[in-house]
This record gives sequence, C-alpha cells and structure tokens, in this order.
Amino acid sequence: MDTEKKLNMTMLCDFYELTMGNGYFQAGYQDRITYFDVFFRDVPDKGGFAVCAGLSQLIDYIENLHFDEEDIAYLRSKNLFSEEFLNYLRNFHFSGDIWAIPEGTPIFPREPVVTVRAKAIEAQLIETFTLLTVNHQSLIATKANRICRAAQGRTVLEFGSRRAQGTDGAISGARAAYIGGCKGTACTISDQLYGVPAGGTMAHSWVQMFDSQYEAFKTYCQIYPTNATLLVDTYNVLKSGVPDAIRAFNEVLKPLGITKCGIRLDSGDIAYLSREARKMLDDAGWTECQISASNSLDEYIIRDLLQQGAKIDMFGVGERMITASSQPVFGGVYKLAAVEDAQGNIIPKIKVSENVDKITNPHFKKTYRIFDKATGKAEADYIAVWDETVDETQPLELFDPRATWKRKTYTNFEARPLQVQVFKGGQLVYQQPSLQEIQKYCAEQVDTLWDEVKRFENPHKYYVDLSQKLWDIKQELLRQRR
Repeated sequence: MDTEKKLNMTMLCDFYELTMGNGYFQAGYQDRITYFDVFFRDVPDKGGFAVCAGLSQLIDYIENLHFDEEDIAYLRSKNLFSEEFLNYLRNFHFSGDIWAIPEGTPIFPREPVVTVRAKAIEAQLIETFTLLTVNHQSLIATKANRICRAAQGRTVLEFGSRRAQGTDGAISGARAAYIGGCKGTACTISDQLYGVPAGGTMAHSWVQMFDSQYEAFKTYCQIYPTNATLLVDTYNVLKSGVPDAIRAFNEVLKPLGITKCGIRLDSGDIAYLSREARKMLDDAGWTECQISASNSLDEYIIRDLLQQGAKIDMFGVGERMITASSQPVFGGVYKLAAVEDAQGNIIPKIKVSENVDKITNPHFKKTYRIFDKATGKAEADYIAVWDETVDETQPLELFDPRATWKRKTYTNFEARPLQVQVFKGGQLVYQQPSLQEIQKYCAEQVDTLWDEVKRFENPHKYYVDLSQKLWDIKQELLRQRR
C-alpha cells in the first residue's frame, strides 16, 4: 500500500509554483536547467545534529507526479494560465536528476540534503512536497533519536497518533520515529503501510469495564497470555494495581509456565512508583516482568527519571515526539544554487541578505564527510564544487567559512561523499533500503559522532566548511551584488 498512490499529490504545491511555472513557460525558460538545494539553518532543540528522513516518500511522489484532467480544469477556472501551459502540464512528468543524503544520516546546517537538477518548471513545481516530506520526517526522526538516546538502550515506542497534527503526521511520523530509533508504534496503519511494528495492550476503559480490576487483569491474561501487559494505575498503583496484576499473573500465567509479562504506569510519580512496583514484583517472583511508562514523556523527563533511579524497561512516548512539541518546525528551505547556459556551462547563483544566515552557498556542490581513520569518528563536513575531488593521500586543510582564521589540517582521514544519486533523467536509479536497514544505518552513523556533538545542552559545534574554490566563488558573487 502507498498513501501517495491513493491521492494525487501533484497539486500539493504552493500556488506561486504554478504562476511561476506559467511565467517561465511564457518567457521561454521552461527548458532552462536549474539547480536547487534543500538545506536547513538550525538544528531543532539547539541540538548538535539532525537525522535525515523522508526520502522514500519523495521518491514515491516523483514517480507518481502528473496532472489529471480534473487538475487541468481547476487551473483553467482560475483564469491565470495559458492554454499552452495547461497542455504542457497535461503531459508533465519529472525528467531531471536528484541527489540526496540517505535517510538515517546525521545532517548539519547549511549543507545540501537534497539537490535537484531539472528544467525550471519541473524543479519549481516539486518544491513544496520536497520540503514538506524532508522537513517533517527529519524533524520527527531527530526528536525520536534524542528520546531514544535519553533512554540509554531501553525500548522506546511511539504512542502519539491521536495527538499528531493530522493523518499524515501520525502515519509518516511513526515511520520517521522508527528511523530515529523507536522499536515500534501504536499506529496500526504505519505497520500496514511501512512495516513499523505496531503493538498495544489495554487502556483504562478495559479496567473500568469490569466489576473489579482483578477480573479485568485476569481476563486479559487469559485472552493474551503471551502478551500480558497490564495498566495498573486506573485506581491505586501500589495498593491494588500491582497486587491485582501479581495475582492475575500467579493464577493465569504461572500454571502455563509463562514468565514474560509486564505492567504499565501512566500517571503519578513514575520514578517512585516504578521503584516500589519493582520491589513488589521481585518479591513475588516476577523478576522478568517488565515495567513500562508513558504520560507526556520527552528526552529530558526520561533522562531525569533514570537519574532518579526509576526502574523502567520501556517508554511509550506520545505527543512530545510525534509533534516535536519543543520545536515543531524543522526549517528546511529550497533555494536556487545555479543554472546552465545554452552551452551547458553551470552559472552559480546566490541569494544575498542582511541576515548573514540567509546568504546561500552558490553552485552545484558535492559534500564530503571527513572521518578520522584512527578513531572512525566524523570530524567535519566539507562542501566543494561538484567537479572537485579530495585527495586522501595529501593533507586537507579546512577552515571555518565565518572565521577563516580557524583552520585545521587532516592527514590520516577518509572523505566519503554524503549524497547519492536518486533520479537520473527522471528514472529512479537508487536501490532503496528497507526501513529496518535504514534504522540500523542511522544507529551506526550516529555512533560515528563524538559524544560532545550528541549532548542535549551546549553540544560541541560540528563544522561544515567550504572548499577554497567554493568560498572564493561565493565571495566574488557577494562582491558583484554589492
């Protein structure tokens, strides 16, 4: 199943992309080759890095891109578009090239995450959806990765569907959370569509439905003996919740030889309750019973709970993950970086602003990640002009593009290109990994970062530097635009 195929997403674009497309067509620019970069300026939550996600949905969108007759009729009704342009849209398909950083890769501000080389109208029309999918899923994958790292190896499940910002926020958000490190989701359709493992047990209403809490627990254990996780805080956790759970385990599971079971805490002083519940379970011989916790958790609360000695094996995280509530916007942008002239020469373009952060890096570019061969750790990212190569046998000097006197030379290093080609001439040339492979890759790549970069507060700045050639081109364009 594929959500993009259920609904033609071509019209999910900003209207100016269509008016500009019509303008390009009328001005004779429709076949001019352009280069656009997707990049972001700030890491969410003032973190040290973000996690790239959303490429799979971008691929689906590009492959299904088309205007149907209903779309053409709608656009005609606006009385803005020429019939020649509408006829052009009737046969529209993407014929360009796309390079992207693979999903699960740690990414940093101002480096190209996606690069689009295509005819002007094609490149302009895909702007909104490209940003939408990369921004949203990268945001959730980044938040999920922070939460999973705070859990220190304990299982984290995504529980946020009912409080997500719309249906796709829930569906693709669960996918992104899985990439970031979650082991599963409560969102059933995300399992059906993407293979994110879905699971769940009971709500408070199950307990309230029965005449007694014990009867509710016993019945659940009888129906689901191999998946018995009981919600113990409907009434009183320590006085009745845990004792009734132990009684149900003893009467139903023990005769079956089942030792795998669990309880869930959803309210109260979770650190204290989990410690006391652990003692009660252990004293009753249920040492393998897992304790899970939910209730408006995030990375900071989870970190504090563990510092307070909470005995929690699994965390269910809802709204603060699926909405990234502490910073619910990723902020990726889509900017023109170059065009080609009639001879195929690449002409760099730059956007200038009084706000230095909004000045773009021009040209068709290639980004390398520099790894120290001795440690295997990522040291910096290096953005070069597309035709530049890095000679690993020679020292490589990098400098901070904002403070050029800050320089460092690498000798024993490996330079790995970050982007891979995804589309060539409109055809998919990228072998997509499975979602499980993406999650594994993400964990491996995050592990290449120094712990200082992964701190939640005041992380070490990871440098994204420009080659001397690219820096010189940028400075010349800035001088020309004075």
